[in-house]
Amino acid sequence: MKTLLFGLILAVSLQSAVAQSTPAPAEEVLNTAVAKAARENKSVLAIFHASWCGWCHKMTASLNDPAIKPYFDKHYIIADFTVYESKGKEHLENPGAAELLKKYNNADQGLPTWLVFDNKKNLIADSQIRPQGAAMTTKGQNAGCPAAPEEILHFINCLKMSSGLNTEELAQIAAVFQKNQVKH
Repeated sequence: MKTLLFGLILAVSLQSAVAQSTPAPAEEVLNTAVAKAARENKSVLAIFHASWCGWCHKMTASLNDPAIKPYFDKHYIIADFTVYESKGKEHLENPGAAELLKKYNNADQGLPTWLVFDNKKNLIADSQIRPQGAAMTTKGQNAGCPAAPEEILHFINCLKMSSGLNTEELAQIAAVFQKNQVKH
């Protein structure tokens, strides 16, 4: 009896461990974030990254900087997606994340890539810098983790159009991202 009970507990523990190590499907992550955003009257900032990506780590660190994290917490639900992992780490990827990038015209933009959705799941902005007035289906240049002045400006404009952040808060966010500029 003890052996049977031990075997059952071990099987349940292993199943639980496997379930916890498998990332949620990308569409599920996005839908959960949008539902929470609708309840809390926020937008969704979807960030696509990989463990090997240094700029992805800088993006995460910048968003979590204590000077600006409260602004993002107040105005956004942040949804993280792992995609394009290196060989041997594919198990870290959210199933369907690459397809989600393709669906929203961002499959070949490099990492990090970010998308901004309203709380009805409408794509309202992304990390691509396009010519003024160009449609979101027009390919642009990925701002990734904003560091160059034009990338930071693009990010701030996207935040401005998708939140109630005020001028002072946006300036503080820009200042944090300016720290990512490469010194020559």
